Amino acid sequence: MGQDTENDSRLGTSPAQALDQEALELRLEEHVDAVLSSRRTGAGPAEGLAALDRDRQEFVLHWVSALAGSNAEMAFQFAAFAPEALRRMDREGIEAWAIQAMDSFDRQGLMSGVAALKRVEVFARVRQARLTGLSLDDVAGVLENFVHGLSGRRLKIEATDRAGTDTETLFLPGLLSLMPRREDNFRLYKSIAVHLWAQTRYGTWRIRPQDRVRAFPDPDRALRVYHALEVIRLDQRIAVELPGVHRDMCLLRKSLDPTRPEPAWEDVVDMLSPQDTGPEVSWSLVARLYDAEPPVCCYQGFLDGDAVTCVMDQRISRERRAFRVAMAKLGDELTDDPDQAAGEEPPEHEFTLAHGDDGPDGEPAAMELRFDDRPVEPPEEVRGLMNSIVLDFGGIPPEYLVPAGPGEYDAAAVSDDALDPNDVWKGTYHEEGAWLYNEWDHDRRHYRKNWCVLRERDVHPRHDEFVDATLRKYGGLVKSVRRTFEALRGEERLLRRQPDGEDIDLDALVTAYADLSSGMEMTDRVFTKLHRDNRSIAVMFMVDMSGSTKGWINDAERESLLLLCEALETLGDRYAIYGFSGMNRTRCELFRIKRFDEPYGELVRARISGIRPQDYTRMGVAIRHLTMRLGEVEARTKLLITLSDGKPDDYIGFRGKYGIEDTRQALFEARREGIHPFCITIDEQAGDYLPHMYGQVNYVVIDDVRKLPLKVSDIYRQLTA
Repeated sequence: MGQDTENDSRLGTSPAQALDQEALELRLEEHVDAVLSSRRTGAGPAEGLAALDRDRQEFVLHWVSALAGSNAEMAFQFAAFAPEALRRMDREGIEAWAIQAMDSFDRQGLMSGVAALKRVEVFARVRQARLTGLSLDDVAGVLENFVHGLSGRRLKIEATDRAGTDTETLFLPGLLSLMPRREDNFRLYKSIAVHLWAQTRYGTWRIRPQDRVRAFPDPDRALRVYHALEVIRLDQRIAVELPGVHRDMCLLRKSLDPTRPEPAWEDVVDMLSPQDTGPEVSWSLVARLYDAEPPVCCYQGFLDGDAVTCVMDQRISRERRAFRVAMAKLGDELTDDPDQAAGEEPPEHEFTLAHGDDGPDGEPAAMELRFDDRPVEPPEEVRGLMNSIVLDFGGIPPEYLVPAGPGEYDAAAVSDDALDPNDVWKGTYHEEGAWLYNEWDHDRRHYRKNWCVLRERDVHPRHDEFVDATLRKYGGLVKSVRRTFEALRGEERLLRRQPDGEDIDLDALVTAYADLSSGMEMTDRVFTKLHRDNRSIAVMFMVDMSGSTKGWINDAERESLLLLCEALETLGDRYAIYGFSGMNRTRCELFRIKRFDEPYGELVRARISGIRPQDYTRMGVAIRHLTMRLGEVEARTKLLITLSDGKPDDYIGFRGKYGIEDTRQALFEARREGIHPFCITIDEQAGDYLPHMYGQVNYVVIDDVRKLPLKVSDIYRQLTA
């Protein structure tokens, strides 16, 4: 539940905005009235809704109502362009057109949404192409996993108008329909992705071609010549490392690139074929081929120097700081001498890199970090930094190996945790360290793409008397719950029909004797034995920290969590605790209380003590994020247990059915991932909505905090039996 509704007037729309909304709604009502009137009288323009049959009118008005729930002007524009859409597409296509327009409205506002509705003809053509083509949405997951499996820097995949890379993201077309079959279009997608990956892996941008081409009369032409040369060089590297993909590339070129390049281009293939050839060789040939028309390959994409410059400059600056700080930390660990006298000047040490520049084209595998001429194995995160730096420079620059001096750099400045969590909702949804999640719109029957912005924060620990007071108050209950959990830990199952064991299985023996009497062979599985299961359980506790938990509810939650932790430590199962709250869709927050890999101790107890009411209860995005966190844990049984005091709520757009349906959809998604959700609530009205969200048997309503740990032990027994 959220805070009191008296805040709504302060946080709602202005009077001018309210008048504009009323005007739009009146305009929509007049339009619908005109349609209904024309339906009764038979009058109206032949091109309008009145000319449609009743079934199609009802279809259009259904979607008008659905869009009006988000914006009246969007609903009006849909009604205006619906007749044109019906002439060009079937109903499935019109639904996709409406959903795409609302996605544009969600991400970029009203102008973008209306523009998407007006482009109905373009959308219809693209949709027709999709019937034989392939959408990036359909294959993005497969492509991303494939690219992540390749060597080099980890790259993301995003849709855009034309293919290219900024050295951290591969931008691929949203739709490919150049080939007649979907599988061939997938091969084209994969070939484009591999070629863009090869640019970052084999140094296309290492020489900064976007700066060098300025020396030519036509920089764009010089860049295209360099690109064509790099296509030849990278093809040779791909042929060796990924021969299967290279065969697909050759077949695609035969189908899509029938024109042979000029002879001058064929003459340089041998010069770019050796596996140790770097981008400098390609650049040395630019002047020679500047006047020749550069060939264009179907999978090469475009070189965007401006985007690469922006991303590379930021990354180089960030990684240089991070690497020098890491070297300083590693140097401190390697020179920690307990025999060194206080005040004594420490001896000088230095890092060096052996064979860093001797491998073919700066292969990361050739690097060996040395400290005072002794090889050292850097931590995994430092190794990743080294590989990324080598991709940009071909090696580690000497100045990177100088550790950061005292006060020169703050290690927190290069950490994601140093980012201000409040920055995520200051007008942008792409702040570093935030997660974007879809949200289910039950009216549209579709997700709002990247609609919610979520960030993790740590609960501020409070070292007060709460922990000691709670353990004194519930001392007897803690002992009782520990005994209950110890029984769970030592629980054994009786296995029947075993070939050996401690006792006779009478049922199996009777069946075996009957088989023998009828002339059949008698089985030897007539014993029973006790078997103790190895527990493989991961539990995520999702705790409501909304404003409505203020007062005794907050105290009850904190006491319950403390008692649970004391009991779970006895059981030995892995568990994590996160609180959730938020102000709106752009400010959803999860509060880390205990991670899975974090031991239960004084810090976790202090965080439990520090739990305080926050804002509202946007549950769907929290469930999706914690589902992701549970997916990172290896366990046979995974539980997501919610402690809440009321239904999903937010101060704008999330109340009522919308919030309940989104939460229900998020719980469906969790179940698809093999996670068992359960809700423990103190809301007496929970029976009105929790069965719809969680199911009839996946929630419990309690009125006494002393029952909570015992209820959880019962849930454990039921779900892990």
